[in-house]
Amino acid sequence: MTVTATSVDEPDQLEPQARPAPRVARLARRLVPAAAAALSGVLLYVSFPPRTLWWLALPAFAVFGWCLRGRTWKAALGLGYLFGLGFLLPLLVWTGVEVGPGPWLALVVIEAVYVALVGAGIAAVSKLPGRPVWAAALWITGEAARARVPFGGFPWGKIAFGQADGVFLPLAAVGGTPVLGFAVVLCGFGLYETVRQGLEARRTGVVPRGAASVALLSLVLPVLGAFAARPLVSDRAEDGTATVAVIQGNVPRAGLDFNSQRRAVLDHHAKETARLAARVDAGKVARPDFVLWPENSSDIDPFRNPDAYAVIDKAARAIGAPISVGGVVEKNGKLYNEQILWDPAKGPGATYDKRQVQPFGEYLPMRSLIGAINENWTSMVSQDFSRGSKPGVFTLAGTEVGLATCYEAAFDWAVRDTVTHGAQMISVPSNNATFDRSEMTYQQLAMSRVRAVEHSRTVTVPVTSGVSAVIMPDGRITQRTGMFVADSLVQKVPLRSSRTPATNLGIAPEMLLVLIAAGGLGWAVTSAVRGRRAGDL
Repeated sequence: MTVTATSVDEPDQLEPQARPAPRVARLARRLVPAAAAALSGVLLYVSFPPRTLWWLALPAFAVFGWCLRGRTWKAALGLGYLFGLGFLLPLLVWTGVEVGPGPWLALVVIEAVYVALVGAGIAAVSKLPGRPVWAAALWITGEAARARVPFGGFPWGKIAFGQADGVFLPLAAVGGTPVLGFAVVLCGFGLYETVRQGLEARRTGVVPRGAASVALLSLVLPVLGAFAARPLVSDRAEDGTATVAVIQGNVPRAGLDFNSQRRAVLDHHAKETARLAARVDAGKVARPDFVLWPENSSDIDPFRNPDAYAVIDKAARAIGAPISVGGVVEKNGKLYNEQILWDPAKGPGATYDKRQVQPFGEYLPMRSLIGAINENWTSMVSQDFSRGSKPGVFTLAGTEVGLATCYEAAFDWAVRDTVTHGAQMISVPSNNATFDRSEMTYQQLAMSRVRAVEHSRTVTVPVTSGVSAVIMPDGRITQRTGMFVADSLVQKVPLRSSRTPATNLGIAPEMLLVLIAAGGLGWAVTSAVRGRRAGDL
């Protein structure tokens, strides 16, 4: 009886141990795509500056494509959100350097929603012929939306901005950041489709010719297009040259209180300019035709403070050349982030007021609501900056210099319209002292390199605390400073007046890609509805 009882009971004892296997398999089927989506987002982040691993964007999108293929829109929404978090959490960590994790996390949580919606769209088109094309167009559509809403948009993290060292860079001259980003994403999804089709052919012994051809073309054509676009990239001077000086005066201290000592930042930049003037007088460096100071290089309003006015005027006379000075200026009771053209003989002249001011940095949306959450956040932006309304192009010693102040370099329109208004070169005066030694500086520098190729213009980047640089029209950095050091760069740079296709086309390539994305999404939805109706019949 004992033996019989044991033999009868054993199946009951073993059965509960066998049951968890299907549950484990189901759990794995959910967790593996979720983990892969998040990790592929991290991989995309690693492809961005200051690293030069631009090519990692391709496997990142390949894995993302695998995660989304055939998913329901709800599952794809979640996977897209995880991909967005994996990408944006580390990419934007600099936004919390001085203000803590609250604003950083809030920004990422909101921005990742766009990626989630794109993920749902990509899953919807994943059963269509030519799926890499629709998917890549959807990604660019998401970027276009992020660059516009809310609060004027936040384009940081565009795929194009991670490609300053990559083989795709010449495509910026063809259609700007949308075409450059589209090529990279298309290549990534094409890589996944090529591998998938290869594995399918190996398993079944059947090569789906049409689908395989589209996958392979999606992988190869962007690369071929980039090589074909290389003749558009040139650093040849068309309108002669100009000798430009970039001043980095440094700041007394990093962080939000970088300008807490009255006139200290201005004195630093005036001192570095005087040092450069002494080197010029000694014949050690060429005399510049004009000098570029950074954003906020005058930490007090020179029009309301005679001492600041005198310091800038003395510096201009010492160097014997006009200076573009970045100041915080009050006009008619409003505050402006302004560039001022300061002539050594005539004093201040033309001005440019920053048009794309930074939400939560230079102005505070929903001030009363945010104040109710945390009063310290409202005190960090005690007074809102007003927006300028006109493009900034200064005539400095006969050279037309376009101005895109700091944050504006992330916006396609803010850089392009300086060129359409006659800029022969571009300057991006910036102040990164608030963000200490974070990756933000290198991410922004990469943006300026992309802009140089996009419009075939020399780009100078004068920064209060670094990294300041001189960038050729082909995207090469020829000189750069360190961080948190006083320094100056002097170089003869080429001036150009011809326009690239990207400059001429403006927003058209981006709108075309949005229409392609809408067409693919419409096709997918229509096909799904028809399939459901056929099933009901």
